[in-house]
Amino acid sequence: MTKRILFSLFFLVSILPSLAAQQKQDRDWARFGRYQKANETVTDRPKAVLMGDSITDGWAAQDPDWLSAQGFAGRGISGQTTSEMLVRFRADVIGLKPRYVVILAGINDIARNNGFIEVEHIFGNIVSMAELAKAHKIKPVLCTVLPASEIGWRKDLGDPTPKILQLNALLKDYARRNRIPFVDYYTPMVTDGGALNPAWAKDAVHPNLEGYHKMEEILLKSVKFK
Repeated sequence: MTKRILFSLFFLVSILPSLAAQQKQDRDWARFGRYQKANETVTDRPKAVLMGDSITDGWAAQDPDWLSAQGFAGRGISGQTTSEMLVRFRADVIGLKPRYVVILAGINDIARNNGFIEVEHIFGNIVSMAELAKAHKIKPVLCTVLPASEIGWRKDLGDPTPKILQLNALLKDYARRNRIPFVDYYTPMVTDGGALNPAWAKDAVHPNLEGYHKMEEILLKSVKFK
């Protein structure tokens, strides 16, 4: 009996990687399906698409009236990295033909949600999105990653601040050299300890509603949407 149990356990362990790989192949990896129906029902050209991860996703969920009043469409997906956003950029941004795309991304790459990636390659993915936008007559707007002194689901990685600052510096320099509007959420929302100001924080990474109101103020002061 013991031998049978051991054999069964060994068999299960041996096939688990292939089962996981098959599940990954079968699922919608870049989440094209998340906004497919919403995209099909868009009749008016959005003034801007907000492209991002859970921070952008939460923005549309917590303050949808503000987005609607501005003529903005939220296309954030919780947990996504810049690689996934780049893959769905055509479906969720280019296809909507907005005047602007506001790109806020990078914290999930730093958290290694899809595995390790160098900051330079995170930056490269964002640059690729900006270049795609410009090629389709869409004006890109680049945003800093928000402050975070820890990542709740990856505390083992330690303080993400150095990588956040590195990515933000690369984005700022690229935006300056290419005359792209740049939105600095980091500086006005950070504490002396490098954390997201608790007055605007739902947790260490995500804003609360007051935080989104602050971001709205910063965004509209930074960019004159026409």
